[in-house]
Amino acid sequence: MTPDWQALASLDRTIHEPARLMIVTVLYAVSEADFLYLQRECGLTQGNLSSHLAKLEDTGYVLIEKMFKGKYPLTVCSLTQKGRTAFAEYVQKIRVVSEPPSCGKRPSSKPRPNLD
Repeated sequence: MTPDWQALASLDRTIHEPARLMIVTVLYAVSEADFLYLQRECGLTQGNLSSHLAKLEDTGYVLIEKMFKGKYPLTVCSLTQKGRTAFAEYVQKIRVVSEPPSCGKRPSSKPRPNLD
């Protein structure tokens, strides 16, 4: 297995799941986000978002703070340093496997689609 394919095989499966990837991508771009903002941006149901956030919190990638804004409950989420590092590594691995090899032919016999 080439190093490029090893990078693909070693992707962080916690982040790689599509819903969690959306959540982490949004949180990477901001310092923090409330639950409703994440729900709206990711297009997830309350239950689905809640379960994915719990998984990310269990892994130590997301910090979840529950508070009140006046009389209303407010859930605020942010990426931990561990989560930021994991996402940056994930993005780097995706970049490695998406680049054409520098020494000639691609190992696949299929033509590469033009993504531009």
